[in-house]
Amino acid sequence: MTSAGKVVAVVEDEETIREAIRFALKQDGHRSEGYDDGQAAWDAFARALPDLVILDIGLPRLDGLELCRRLRTRSDALPVIFVTSREDEFDRVLGLEIGADDYLCKPFSMRELMARVKVLLRRAALIDSTQRPADDELIVVGDLTLDPLRLTASWKGKPAALTVTEFLLLQALARRPGLVKSREQLMDAAYPDRVSVSDRTIDSHVKRIRRKLEACDPSFGAIEGVYGAGYRYIVAGP
Repeated sequence: MTSAGKVVAVVEDEETIREAIRFALKQDGHRSEGYDDGQAAWDAFARALPDLVILDIGLPRLDGLELCRRLRTRSDALPVIFVTSREDEFDRVLGLEIGADDYLCKPFSMRELMARVKVLLRRAALIDSTQRPADDELIVVGDLTLDPLRLTASWKGKPAALTVTEFLLLQALARRPGLVKSREQLMDAAYPDRVSVSDRTIDSHVKRIRRKLEACDPSFGAIEGVYGAGYRYIVAGP
């Protein structure tokens, strides 16, 4: 099932950014709708929901946080990608558990954003289908369960609110327990269409993954840093 031709709403009050995203979406074969304030977007969504929403946090009339909350009352499955000026701003979003799927910090690579759109639209299409591809079977490694189709993770049965990027990183580690993955390999797993991603970015994501899994279980320690080499996922013995 193809993700091309889907309707993507771009809610961004900076015209240059909004139109650049819409141009990139058109180049990828998608239709887009642009809104420069949250209330105008919500009025349109009340009539019909798009297939995916790219959402700024700081918006006039109705901010991105409240708009996302309202969207979640309409649909739990609608993919939402936040664009934000500060990472800590998105940390607050996660703390409020309003259900965003991923985020990118400004300035961001348009190719990277389109890669995220592709992943999330593919997930939505597969969820709507009746058959789960073999590559999307559940991954169970010790107390960790990963669902590659829904991009969800749980530890000892407790859900961890990972973004798409964080999920892809954790999946790359958990698929090969005990094997050290270099930061370069993890970049390839989480940013398949990357233009420029630093080692520090990978370290920051790993730190957030650990923090979220520690929220499920304070004793979590399955992600091990290997000095000068990268990271590996370890499974505790019986």
